[in-house]
Amino acid sequence: MAGQRSQGGSEVTGSMAAAGARLGALGAGEAVAAAHVLSSPAEAYGNDPNIEMIWAMKAYQHAEVYFNLISSVDPKFLKLTKVDDQIYAGFRKTFGDLKIDVLDPEELKSEPAKVKWRPFCMQFDGVVEDFNYGTLLRLDCAKDYTEENTIFVTRIQFFAIETARNREGYNNVVYSQAMEIKSVAAERGLALHGDG
Repeated sequence: MAGQRSQGGSEVTGSMAAAGARLGALGAGEAVAAAHVLSSPAEAYGNDPNIEMIWAMKAYQHAEVYFNLISSVDPKFLKLTKVDDQIYAGFRKTFGDLKIDVLDPEELKSEPAKVKWRPFCMQFDGVVEDFNYGTLLRLDCAKDYTEENTIFVTRIQFFAIETARNREGYNNVVYSQAMEIKSVAAERGLALHGDG
């Protein structure tokens, strides 16, 4: 199983790296064109590599923005959707014993897991915009998005797990580490200016 996950992670990370490199190169017109393409039904495109790249870029951008957010704002104050309370209550009712600090990919991707996740996810069809879009999720919430620490899930799975991580304090480690780095940088800056 680990080999299978690693192979999938390489594909995702390869796409993430390529997406990251291309993301900054998009002009306003290209971004509008990409948004138009992403609003079309997936069936219209099959396995078009350009579409896959656009999806990878969007997923990478979402991951980057989210990680910067939990690094800058105390996660317990974050509201990810208008229905966070509903998502969290439903998630913990259905997945009360799911360990969310370090996720086991089998709890998200195995056939028995899919059977359990599907009804949970479908209840948010029409409630959460783009609830089934592909989104990147960190397996270990104490770490950044890396090849080994990233899995591809639906957006509602991301919202459910990250809302729970924020409310239950698991994402505090990311925020605390970022604040510590800023504090050390500020102290060094003061020391440099004080010596000069």
